[in-house]
Amino acid sequence: MRLPLLALAASALMMVATAGAARAETFDFPAAFTARDIPANGTTIHVRSGGHGPAVVLLHGYGETGDMWIPLAAELAKDHQVIVPDLRGLGLSAKPAGGFDKKTQAADVAAVMDALGAPRADVVAHDIGNMVAFQVAARYPQRVRKLVVIDAPVPGVGPWDEILKNPLLWHFRFGGPDMERLVAGRERIYLDRFWNEFSATPANFTEAARQHYAALYAMPGAMHSGFAQFAAFDQDAADNRDFIAHGGRLKMPVLAVGGQKSFGPMMATVMRAAADDVTEGQVPDSGHWIMEENPQATTRLVTAFLAR
Repeated sequence: MRLPLLALAASALMMVATAGAARAETFDFPAAFTARDIPANGTTIHVRSGGHGPAVVLLHGYGETGDMWIPLAAELAKDHQVIVPDLRGLGLSAKPAGGFDKKTQAADVAAVMDALGAPRADVVAHDIGNMVAFQVAARYPQRVRKLVVIDAPVPGVGPWDEILKNPLLWHFRFGGPDMERLVAGRERIYLDRFWNEFSATPANFTEAARQHYAALYAMPGAMHSGFAQFAAFDQDAADNRDFIAHGGRLKMPVLAVGGQKSFGPMMATVMRAAADDVTEGQVPDSGHWIMEENPQATTRLVTAFLAR
């Protein structure tokens, strides 16, 4: 079943190349990394991994794939086992019909860790990856040494209800089959709005990256999976509130990072509602897309925290 999916991906990325996009090697992980498709929790997760040492898992968000982490992965692989999955339904992972609540996706991550021989790991996340990472830490606290969450709220945690009132978050309630038909063939137009509105400087989200990710999100089932990630937020909020209501608190050290011109100090405010040991960080001169807008500062923040 994976061969047709990979063929579609290759075809989509070839169209990008012929349209004048960046060279494919722009999105290559270091040569020492391997890519594989791992059966996990009833689906198949596409994972890149490389390096040796303590494990670290990097979880991406919406509008991107695990490819966003290439600069950070290359740095961490000097002294870590780096594990970079594409979330369920996104990138080159399989496109299942369901299971997009973040509790289920936390089990995806745990299964990937098991398959790669990583009983414990640091977890670094961005955007929707934050929501998955929160459930990984809540469900499997013994498996998470440190947690880094970057520039996105967590459903049901802290000022979630107030955050939902922000008109920039209209897309949280946008989805369903009619919306899929509206964006079919127009994925780039839809995604450009996020890349532009959530950037401090939209030009920093390069044309090469836009074409690369737009091709991946144009794959069959990808936009459906993206909408399903958002549609699960109500269940995610209920799951997280239940965790907190029953006395749940994250005990591992947490680095809560906001883009200076995006979520800023609010990331730490969110996490202090559910975690005991929170360090605040900000990526200067950056909006939401921290690895496109200021990868050097993001890498310094993350590596310093993990080494602490």
